[in-house]
Amino acid sequence: MKNANKAWPMLAALVLLTACSMGGMRADAGPHLSAVQCRDLTEIKHKAPVTHERNMSEVAALERAGYHPGWFNDDPYYPADLEAAQRQVDIWYETECPQQSPVE
Repeated sequence: MKNANKAWPMLAALVLLTACSMGGMRADAGPHLSAVQCRDLTEIKHKAPVTHERNMSEVAALERAGYHPGWFNDDPYYPADLEAAQRQVDIWYETECPQQSPVE
């Protein structure tokens, strides 16, 4: 039973790490998408020309939703993890972004 006492700190650290990585312990309670991301996502949805800034804005939103491209060379969960992040960003977009027409 001496080793059981050594496992508790490790278990607590594992729970804390898991909660933080899943977004369960977030310090910010504000919106998930910035005004710029809302604008860029609106333009992307309306087939605006591709720009580096729009792509990076979309990637930042996907990363905030839990998708991390490049973490693994052979990701066994691709494309399911990307699709899950895209669904989450779509939910955030619908609830947080004012629906507007793209700027031409």
